[in-house]
Amino acid sequence: MAGMANRGRSGSRLDRRAFLLTGAVGTLAACSASKGTGGTRAGTSASAPVTTPAPATTAAPGAPPGTVSTIATGLDVPWGLAFLPNGDAIVAERETARVLRIPKAGGAPQPLLTLPGVDTTGTSEGGLLGLAVSPTYARDALLYAYFTSPSDNRIVSFTLTGGAGSVRPILTGLLRGSIHNGGRIAFGPDRKLYAGVGETGQRGLAQDTSVLNGKILRINADGSVPADNPFRGSAIWSYGHRNVQGLAWDSAGRLWSSEFGQDRFDEVNLIQPGRNYGWPIVEGVGDTDGGKYTNPKVTWATDDASPSGSAIVASTLYIGALKGQCVLRVALNGTNATKDSPLFSRLYGRIRTTAAAPDGSLWFTTSNRDGRGDPQDGDDHILRLQL
Repeated sequence: MAGMANRGRSGSRLDRRAFLLTGAVGTLAACSASKGTGGTRAGTSASAPVTTPAPATTAAPGAPPGTVSTIATGLDVPWGLAFLPNGDAIVAERETARVLRIPKAGGAPQPLLTLPGVDTTGTSEGGLLGLAVSPTYARDALLYAYFTSPSDNRIVSFTLTGGAGSVRPILTGLLRGSIHNGGRIAFGPDRKLYAGVGETGQRGLAQDTSVLNGKILRINADGSVPADNPFRGSAIWSYGHRNVQGLAWDSAGRLWSSEFGQDRFDEVNLIQPGRNYGWPIVEGVGDTDGGKYTNPKVTWATDDASPSGSAIVASTLYIGALKGQCVLRVALNGTNATKDSPLFSRLYGRIRTTAAAPDGSLWFTTSNRDGRGDPQDGDDHILRLQL
């Protein structure tokens, strides 16, 4: 139930960005993007200096409430984004394997460490991916990362003070692939660690509950399997997934995921333990087996979305769209979901990750230097929308 992750895009954003910086904040235009395979990797080096944030811009008529400000520029494919208890952010650069710290008000990122063992050889969608902060960070100072190694995808823990020497694997052996490595991790309200794991392009893995690929996983902070998981002794929480890259919980503790489809439909799913979400038998809405598969709550045509990281602020789900080049919005009402008008259509290029900041704002990252985008001056960016 869930086209190809990180679909291509084409077209220039120079005129649109100039318009934005003179006062426009967003647009509620349709979130469609031109077809294409994208370009080769371009831009400045991974160690390029990062500028200080631009002043906040003023909302244009018809734009969403609030202002947009630039938190950081000159980043190299920022993928994971999470917040420390003091409001500062930590950011993962996918290809450089650097973990950076960014002040909550924006500014030059501080390199903290380069995670050892990250390998992008032979994969266009692997590398240093998701980040998560321990729910007991004040006590244990632990951070978590999902990355591609030479032999697998894995989840590790580490501390900022301990550097590379503190890195400890907690879950290894997730199959790696040239595509569909998944990579999003997040702690739920139950203080368990959840992970979206792609099926690496091997479709049959999504329906095979003897392997962990093509699944959403749920583990304890030390990597062990919770006793109340739906499949005894297994980290699997739900299955039948193609490539989940967004995980977010609403105020009632319900888990919503965003997932790449193949040729027809991208999805938002309401995740329930033990459920089968249908891939590769079903893509989008449709059940050919009498209720065996759980339908998505919302779908988009694959040309309009490629939904990646997601965050919930109040009762709205915000999703970064890569091929769609916008921030998708979904209004949540209990277990129901309704598509709302997208934001920032084609203003910033490919949007990878959204994150709800402790101050109630929404941070989002661009992904224009990932080999499938059209990098402009200053890419990649982290931006902040004051809601």
